[in-house]
This record gives sequence, C-alpha cells and structure tokens, in this order.
Amino acid sequence: MKTGSSSTSPPREAAKSFWRRHTESLFWTLVVVLLLRAFVVQAYVIPSESMEQTLLPGDFLLVAKFVYGLQIPYTPYKVLGFHKPARGDVVVFNYPLNLRRDFVKRCVAVAGDTVEVRHKQLYVNGRPVREPYVQHTDPREFPPVYMEMDDGVQVRYQKAWENRRFLEDPRVRDNFGPVVVPPGTIFVMGDNRDNSSDSRFWGPLPLNLVKGRPLIIYFSWDPNGPWWKLWERIRWKRMFRLLWNI
Repeated sequence: MKTGSSSTSPPREAAKSFWRRHTESLFWTLVVVLLLRAFVVQAYVIPSESMEQTLLPGDFLLVAKFVYGLQIPYTPYKVLGFHKPARGDVVVFNYPLNLRRDFVKRCVAVAGDTVEVRHKQLYVNGRPVREPYVQHTDPREFPPVYMEMDDGVQVRYQKAWENRRFLEDPRVRDNFGPVVVPPGTIFVMGDNRDNSSDSRFWGPLPLNLVKGRPLIIYFSWDPNGPWWKLWERIRWKRMFRLLWNI
C-alpha cells in the first residue's frame, strides 16, 4: 500500500505546482498591467471633432501619464511630477463636470495668465497667439457678453466664469474675457475652435485633473465610414504617428 501511495503523489504534486506557477504568473501579469495603466500609459480614443485637424475622431492614442506626476489612487494628490502643463501642450484630463469622462484639449494659458478672445483671435497677456493648428468652421461670429468692460464688470465677469455661468452661453465662443487664470489651474481650448466645449464655457481646469499627454497614435479609423468598407476606413497614414510636438 505504501508503494502505491508514493507512486501517485508526485504527479499530483506536479499538477498542483503547475497550476500554482501559472496562477501566480497570471496574477503578477495583471498587477503589472494595472500598475502600467495607473501610472505609466493609458489607451484613449478620440470621440469628437473638437481637436480637428490635430486629432480626429477614431484616433486611438497612448497617453503618457507620468509626465505631469503620478496620481495617488483615490486622492487628488500627485507625486514625482516632471513638470506642469505648458502653453501649447495637448493634455488628456478628467472633465470637471463629470469625472468619469476624459477630454483632450490644448493648454493655451497657465496660472496668472490673462486670456482673451476677440473676433475669434486668442490673446494671452495682451498678445495675439500664433496658432497654425487652429481651424474655424463656422463663419458666424457671436457678440460678446458685455460690449463695455469697466473694473466692476470685469470682476463680475471673472467670478461668473470661475463659477461656470457661461456653460450654455454661445457668446463666449468668439469673444471672451479677459479673465485671469487662477492658481492651480490652466486654460484649455480645442483646436477646432467653433466646435469645442472647453475653458471658455466651463471655466479653469484644475491641475489635479490632468491625466497625461498624448504620446502616439497606434491606430486610427473613420467611425463614420460604411461598415462594409472596413479596410478603407482605416487611416493607414496616421498609424504610429508621434504626438509629442503637435
């Protein structure tokens, strides 16, 4: 009886060892993937036209999350930030009015900057900004909220903007400000200026909501093309395009 028992136990132990090794391997693979997603890179798909022609609907991006600091899970705090978003950076962030949604826009001003839009032209600190990536698709121009801006009106305008009072007001699209970007925030706008929900409407973007910076387009396809022409819907020329200096 002892001889029979000893002859069957090694295969049983080998099977347990096999499944234990593979279970541990799967576990640590998942841990590494989750850590990479949380702190290093994240996939993101462009859903709308707000960044055309820089980024198109159907562009699949890898976003470098470590650039502006590593978010401590379940807290508003970040550590090991290399630098803060600068003017001209394209950033991915949590939409302030719905933190479950991610937006992508361009940082056009940082804390302390004065931002103004006059007749669709962006001014930062009183100087017009050259933006070759911007497009305007609507020839209409909405008038400003206030035709005259004295000190009292300026104070009310700043407060209304910070409190998101212009969220549904189309007049701030083409003529906006001036406002001063508050500490700990940035001002973001879409490159498709006539079709973008951005800081003109919903106010300054807190730095702690910035998730990262687009790194590369790893896949792209036209979501509006006919389904039976799947091969033609793939934008081959946009594949593996680096985005660091867009």
